[in-house]
Amino acid sequence: MSRIRERNRALILRAASEEFADKGFAACKTSDIAAKAGVPKPNVYYYFKSKENLYREVLESIIEPLLQASAPFNKPGKPADVLRAYIRSKIRISRELPSASKVFASEIMHGAPQLSAEQTSQLNTQAKHNIACLQGWIDQGLMAKVDPHHLMFSIWAATQTYADFDWQISTVTGKASLDEADYEAAAQTIIRMVIKGCEIAEDPAQSSEQVKLNVQ
Repeated sequence: MSRIRERNRALILRAASEEFADKGFAACKTSDIAAKAGVPKPNVYYYFKSKENLYREVLESIIEPLLQASAPFNKPGKPADVLRAYIRSKIRISRELPSASKVFASEIMHGAPQLSAEQTSQLNTQAKHNIACLQGWIDQGLMAKVDPHHLMFSIWAATQTYADFDWQISTVTGKASLDEADYEAAAQTIIRMVIKGCEIAEDPAQSSEQVKLNVQ
């Protein structure tokens, strides 16, 4: 029974992510979520009690991956390695959780009314820690004297765009949807701009990323 419960919750949560991303919270109907998930409408209320709770669960489903993406900043590491891992994690979130990413972005643009105080604190604390790491590297002369806040904002924007503006990107590239090679090229391009732009020294072994990018 628990396996069926987990399956139904996952189906509803995925459908809700897509519906909230497409229509927004106010216009989204639980009947549409149920239909997309392939379950009876009462199941939505059975598992999540209300549309508000379901929306909060969608937000929760993206917050944990966002916090985990910052894991490279939480242990000692070289600037190039940390930033490379962080950018790749953020691109992976945009690829694997595009709908939840859109819901999160919309929530932030509206002043984060549904984020709990704990979630807001976690996100802000982690962001400040990441920025402090950047400032520390700047102070040590390991990277150029850029504004660490705006560097972080730029990385957020560059990686998040592959979720928020996937339709536009697909249209411009002439593809129905982006494939693995597209996301790999995106990650390498952003990594190269950040590392080269911030004048960060790299290990020779990492030059293979640049070679792959030049070949494409």
